[in-house]
Amino acid sequence: MDAERIEGLYRQHAGVTRAVAVAITGDPVIAEDLAQDAFIRCASRLGALRDPEKFRSYLLRTVMHMAASHFRRRRIEQRCLQRLAAEPRAEPPGAETALTSELLSGLRSLPVRQRTALTARFLLDWSEAQTAEAMGCGVGTVKSLTSRGLARLRVTLANREGADHDGT
Repeated sequence: MDAERIEGLYRQHAGVTRAVAVAITGDPVIAEDLAQDAFIRCASRLGALRDPEKFRSYLLRTVMHMAASHFRRRRIEQRCLQRLAAEPRAEPPGAETALTSELLSGLRSLPVRQRTALTARFLLDWSEAQTAEAMGCGVGTVKSLTSRGLARLRVTLANREGADHDGT
């Protein structure tokens, strides 16, 4: 694909694509991401279009579908968090309040999807399949979210422990 042609298409359609995305999402930052992602997706398939003159409508449909997917993912995450919040909570036997507090604080520092995956996997003791079903994603995504969440949580807790020993 000709880089000049793609650049021209981007200049020609970026404004309207962003405007549509802002109108749908109400958030200029999310809209910019969606518009760029939609353009990349459509530009990579430009050669497969039967009628290249319909690129604009293809691009706008794509950004609308991507916005719908964005909100669908957010609704699923919210339902999962509500479901987790509704689960009865019991303090583990012998748990220290400070440790529990630090762990909860560390969990809060994680992105929502990582926090949700870790909570489901380790607090609720759900399988990867159960977690994937609740989050509306694949088992591989749960594995990835869990791995990245644990790595980030370890760093966060180690940094806090180091700060405690250094000056407090």
